[in-house]
Amino acid sequence: MIVDHRTYTLCPGTIKDYVALYERKGFPVQTRHLGKPLGWYVSMDIGPLNQIVHLWAYEDLADRARRRAALQADPDWQAFIGEASKMIMHMENKILHPAPFMDR
Repeated sequence: MIVDHRTYTLCPGTIKDYVALYERKGFPVQTRHLGKPLGWYVSMDIGPLNQIVHLWAYEDLADRARRRAALQADPDWQAFIGEASKMIMHMENKILHPAPFMDR
């Protein structure tokens, strides 16, 4: 298993709007293709602000590529991205591999 760790920095003042838009339009289509996330978090008052962090599990990089390609091809996702991208200042993602001693 691998974990896709995604951090988005939003324009100041847009967290509430982004979360509401994502809940209404992004989450349903994203979970349709990617399954349930391991976690989806909002930064509050400690550390970097205006960030959301979400974690997605995949079997391997090929599984990730296949599911993300299906997501990108979905017109509902493209409609969400058209609205949401205006609120995003920076995007970063990391692929995390479990340590050898972790149960898979």
